[in-house]
Order: sequence, then C-alpha cells, then structure tokens
Amino acid sequence: MALGALIGAYQEDEAGALRALLPLAGQTLIEYQARCVAALGAAPVLVLVERLPVALNEAFERLRGEGIAVVAVGDGVEAASRFEAGSHVLLIADGIAPDMSDLARIADEGEAMVMTVPDDEQHAGFERIDADSRWAGLARVEAGLVGATAAMIGDWDLQSTLLRRAVQAGVRLVRASTGEGAGPFLAEGGAMASFEQRLLLASRGARSDWVSRYLLPLVEELATERLMESRVRPEWLMRLALGLTVAAAFAFTRGWLGWAVAMLMLSTPLDLVARRIGLLRLRPLSPGLPSKRLLWPAAALALVALGWFVSRHGGGWGALVAALSAAAFAEAMRVERRGMEPPGGHWYFSRRAAIMLAVPFAALGWWNAYLSLLALYAATSFFLAQHFRHHVTRD
Repeated sequence: MALGALIGAYQEDEAGALRALLPLAGQTLIEYQARCVAALGAAPVLVLVERLPVALNEAFERLRGEGIAVVAVGDGVEAASRFEAGSHVLLIADGIAPDMSDLARIADEGEAMVMTVPDDEQHAGFERIDADSRWAGLARVEAGLVGATAAMIGDWDLQSTLLRRAVQAGVRLVRASTGEGAGPFLAEGGAMASFEQRLLLASRGARSDWVSRYLLPLVEELATERLMESRVRPEWLMRLALGLTVAAAFAFTRGWLGWAVAMLMLSTPLDLVARRIGLLRLRPLSPGLPSKRLLWPAAALALVALGWFVSRHGGGWGALVAALSAAAFAEAMRVERRGMEPPGGHWYFSRRAAIMLAVPFAALGWWNAYLSLLALYAATSFFLAQHFRHHVTRD
C-alpha cells in the first residue's frame, strides 16, 4: 500500500519564528521530520504551510538535493489532491520531533492508528484526546479522510480536525514509547536540547577496537557535536581520512616519518565521526562507499611503504618482510572475523591500533621493533580468530 506523509509547519514559537525551523542536531526540525518519513519510504512528503520564509525554502532545497520529494502545500484540499486514492498518510504534528521507533511502528502497520502519550504533567503541551490520553503528534490515516476533512473544515486547523475525526471513527489508539530516552518530543522549552542529546547517544555505535573504545571517545564526541552543526558531509570526512592515509604512505616513502605518523593519527577518528553524522542526519554511510572500502587497503599501503623505507635505510630486508607479513596476517584476520565477533575482539589487530602503537616507537626511532611487533600482533590476532571460528564456534 502506498504511503505518503503530511507534516505541519505553520505554528510559531513565542518569538514569532516557525517551530519547524528550530535547530536540531545540525539541521532544522522540518528537515529531521522529513528525513524520518523518507527513511521509511514515505512519498510524497507534503509540508502544510501558511507562509514560506526564505529559511524554510532553503531547508526544502537541501532535502530535494538529497532526493527527498518535499512539496509545500497551502491547505488540506491541495494536500489531499496529491495523495494516491486508497493510500495511507503518515501524519506528523507541527513541532513534534518523533521517536524513530514509534514512527517505524506506525509505518509497519497496515491499518490506521493514532499514537498517544499519557495525560500527565510531562506531556502537558501535547493535544488532549480524552481524560487519559494526549496525542503524541503521530498518526496514520487514510488519504480519503484527509480529503473529506479538508472539504468541510473551513478555517479550522487541519491536523487537529483530522485527529478528532480519526478518533471518532474508531481508529486504534496506540501508546507511544515510554521511559527515559524514549517517546516524542515537543519543540518548546528545553525539550529539543534533551532530544538532541538523545540523538547523539543513539548515534554511538559499537566501538570495535581498543583505540576507539578507550582513547578516542572524547575526541569523537567533541568532533561530532561540532560538525553536526555544520554543512560538512559524512562522505567528505571519509575522503579526508583516505586522503590523509594515502598522503602518509607517500610521506613514508620520502622519509618524512613524523609527518606520516601525524597524518595517520589525524585520520583515526574521522570514519567514526562520519558514521555518526550520517546516522544523525538519517543518511547512513553506504557500505559500498569507495572511500570507506579503500581505507583499509590504503593503511596497508602505508605500512608497506614504511617497511620499504626502513629496509633501504639501515633496517635490512627484515623490515619489509615484517611489514608485508603484518599486512597479510591483518587481511587474513579480517576474513576470519567476517560475520562473527570473537571474545575480546576489540583487542585484536586493527588499523587504529597499528597507528596508535606507532607513536612511542616513532618517538624513540625504533622502526624495526615496531614493524616486528605489528607482524606478531597481526599474526596472533589471526590465529586467535581462526581458532575461535573453526574450533570454539564449531564445538
């Protein structure tokens, strides 16, 4: 069944600005709402407006640039004409920052429903339905109901009238997610700041190596908070990480060892931050993104470049053999770990671990010892992963 979306964007806050333009995690509220419904496959995405200020139009253009078909409509009749006959419509009230899990529940249902929150002090700003419930700002209604309501409301508020008619028609009421860090937020007071923090926490992924788990969290958090407010795209950060890694490989061949290590250090948090910004903007990085796929081979290239340089400047052939061995064992370990997570997997060899271990050895100039340690580290990680996959898991 076709599924569209109708979002309200006409109510103003106390300062006279549209609530739809309130900032949220580096985007406006209307952009967050539109990206939420688009992520669930809703199309078209209609935004009910009374006026179209420049900032709102710019937000629409950014969404269209991402391929989200956002259309501004001035009234319910125009909105109803744009939905397919027999389709359903996701309704998001003006000023509501939806919980993605709640929105997904509504989208997955095949029937009309209205989501509610308790009638208590915490939800006093939400529209009342009855003595026990208030509207959570989310609903799924039939497109025909939108048209029928638009034809009879006159100057009444479309969304509130739609809500009343849906409830009167016996549409099922479903309670929204409850508890700390769950449920919809109303764009007023300090609620948006709290919701933004909730989004930041939700964007944290599993930190798969000891460097990202114990050494980089503070850097990752600060960079994410700063960059989410900017127009920096996650893809740009991935390209920067790849560029720094390739540049480090070149620097190793020229003997600029300190600069090479510094560039590799700068690259360590970039993919983590890029992933989180993509999640915050509801546009996760594609697994097939070239810069993401090439980051590991580029790190191996930098390792071999270092081994080549050291072998030609007093390290002997063993330095190059150690670098090649480390790269080969590291790739073999990646293959063995594919699709499973061994116990203590965050201690295994990783790109970030290899970079971080370079710092003390670079300060002392012990490059041969560093390359030998990496070869041993990668080989140990490979054999442990192999043992877990082929013996422990099988048994």
